[in-house]
Amino acid sequence: MKGADAEARAETHLRALGREVVARNYRIPGGEIDVVTREADGTLVFTEVRQRLRAAHGSAAESVTPRKLALMHRAALTYLTRELGRDDVPCRLEVLTIDGPAASGTITVIALEG
Repeated sequence: MKGADAEARAETHLRALGREVVARNYRIPGGEIDVVTREADGTLVFTEVRQRLRAAHGSAAESVTPRKLALMHRAALTYLTRELGRDDVPCRLEVLTIDGPAASGTITVIALEG
């Protein structure tokens, strides 16, 4: 359940930033978006949540591979077209990392380019 704990903490953090959570664990074959939120200006944000208890195998951010980013991009595009019927909605991708325990580790939000 550690993934669920990290995602729950991420959702709480994103709500504290003033965002509305519109979906969790949006799945398509081969991909998933952990949390989809909407900012006050209507921008949708697709968030991948990564947590690492210890840094022995690198930080949480280092666990995000180019392949994972490509799958995330595909899942976000699918969300836009299937759920909203269009792909021209203002949106962006980000990774929310938790380094340390899910309940108390350091949270960092990394905006992704492109």
